[in-house]
Amino acid sequence: MPCVSMGSHFTYASLIRLTFPSVIMLVFSSIYGVVDGFFVSNFVGKTAFSAVNFIMPFLMALGSFGFMFGTGGGAYIAKKMGEGDDKKANDVFSMLVCFSIVFSFVLTFLGLVFLRPLAILLGAEGVLLEDCIRYARILLIGIPAFILQYEFQCLFATAGKPKLGLYTTLAAGIANIALDALFIAVLDWKIEGAAAATVISQCIGGFIPLIYFGKKNSSLLRIRRARFDKEAMIKICTNGSSELMSNISTSLVNMLYNIQLLKYASSDGVATYGVLMYVNLVFLALFIGYSVGSAPVISFSYGAGNKAELKSLLKKSLVVISVSAMVMVLSSYILSSPLSKLFVGYDEALCSMTVHSLKIFSLSFLFSGFSIFSSSFFTALNDGVTSALISFLRTLVCQTAAVLLLPLIFGIEGIWFSIIAAEASAVAISLFFLIIKNKKYGYW
Repeated sequence: MPCVSMGSHFTYASLIRLTFPSVIMLVFSSIYGVVDGFFVSNFVGKTAFSAVNFIMPFLMALGSFGFMFGTGGGAYIAKKMGEGDDKKANDVFSMLVCFSIVFSFVLTFLGLVFLRPLAILLGAEGVLLEDCIRYARILLIGIPAFILQYEFQCLFATAGKPKLGLYTTLAAGIANIALDALFIAVLDWKIEGAAAATVISQCIGGFIPLIYFGKKNSSLLRIRRARFDKEAMIKICTNGSSELMSNISTSLVNMLYNIQLLKYASSDGVATYGVLMYVNLVFLALFIGYSVGSAPVISFSYGAGNKAELKSLLKKSLVVISVSAMVMVLSSYILSSPLSKLFVGYDEALCSMTVHSLKIFSLSFLFSGFSIFSSSFFTALNDGVTSALISFLRTLVCQTAAVLLLPLIFGIEGIWFSIIAAEASAVAISLFFLIIKNKKYGYW
């Protein structure tokens, strides 16, 4: 039984085995945007590539509500399981899925209404503006599937079926790659083809789990008749607010980066930042996947009052994050040239700028995993306020301050270094909260 394994003592090997499906699941999910970018850049052109990256933060902000429901709901449900209340866990799970579906259609409507005014406000004009609109309109139709996909990616681990979540994500990822090749390279549907391929893959990742949990299954959770639970929903949203804050803040900061890069380096700067964000998306998915995969056992240990296991999980997780961070820095630095050529090798000046910026940017991976895990750790402890504070300060405050101030001193170089300064500051903030909250939770 998955619940029994949750309550057992975890070694490094067993912890990695537990989190591995979630890591791979998040990595493949992040590849959707990367694949779109590759085909758009190489088969449609750098203006369309810039448009995809310019409007993507807005779309990711809407989809991030799925992470809020998934992480906040997963922590709440796993805690109820740890307390032995499986009926309550299933009731809340059913209510959460139904609520998120209704909520996602509201977001789709609002997104379609405000898409063009927002793109103009951010500085898009001419061909760039029209490409943004053509791409985003199709993606907005798929927001319900996008939200469900993110939500179930978190809840599969809570349901004791991380491998099933992995298989679903693999199927969606393979479909996205194949359809991008068909729609863009073969049928020449241009930027609309990239959007259509992504929406279809999101439907696979979002609706297949919906069907699975809606029927009798072998997992710990099943969707059944739901009744709205206001108290549980508030707790879920509070628990998951850090992930929502982190993703929305990241999207806002990415928009700010694009505005700054249009000012300092025109659309080529936006294209370069797009490549950086693709690398960042895939690499940070490793940290996020580990955090998502380990959260249910942290919540279960907390709910069961097992402080010894809580201490062990925190210690081992910090070691895993440290080793992974060093590997990522080295890998991203070595791969800076081939990755840049993969996306923008057709333009020598743009490729040179991208290689240079990626070598600087790679140092940020030394710090980012610690604050990502710290925020997720407090979410798992059902301390959404602390988790949200870490995410808010890391993304919105630190990164905004850095990207506004450093370019005034160092020009465009300040933009590339700003993420490093922000992530280093976020580590100090995370350590502060881990120290002051130890007395309450007893994890050290």
